[in-house]
Amino acid sequence: MVVLNRIYTRTGDAGETALGTGERLSKAHIRISAYGTVDETNATIGVARLHLVELPKLDAMLARIQNELFDLGADLCVPDRGEKLEFEPLRILPKQYERIETEIDELNAELSPLRSFVLPAGHAAAAQLHICRTVCRRAERLVVELAAIEAEHVSEGAIAYINRLSDFFFVASRWVNFKSGTGDVLWVPGKTR
Repeated sequence: MVVLNRIYTRTGDAGETALGTGERLSKAHIRISAYGTVDETNATIGVARLHLVELPKLDAMLARIQNELFDLGADLCVPDRGEKLEFEPLRILPKQYERIETEIDELNAELSPLRSFVLPAGHAAAAQLHICRTVCRRAERLVVELAAIEAEHVSEGAIAYINRLSDFFFVASRWVNFKSGTGDVLWVPGKTR
């Protein structure tokens, strides 16, 4: 249970923060950057959802994903160091990223195959979903970099989830442009030469 009765604690004034285990790390540590960028991804989804009043199906998917991103943050902030904890740490489960795969397939089934790269444009929600995608890709790079450090642990589920999620944002952006009648805005190689 999370209880936030004070927002500022002054415990981070020396440039450190606490993991879910109580261990303190520098705010510049890659683990903090990784789950901080997951949080940033979540915030970008909130902006995308502002533009989805007319597409409640996608809005509901994104609402669920926002909650799951908190699960992912919890997974990342309680690394498995092989020690017995007083609580069961929250971990991303295969069914969470498998659901994203199913939703990608569901949205993509309505779209025509791509013959070019798409530009982040079209409907406002589609453009914002591309921002979600690029921030999510940055989070993924940080999570993978963290996992490559020998002394650090990242669950397999965390890596799989963040990888599927950026693909979801790409397809969701195309789906929004399709449903809104805007259509894909395609890259034209060398157009301005």
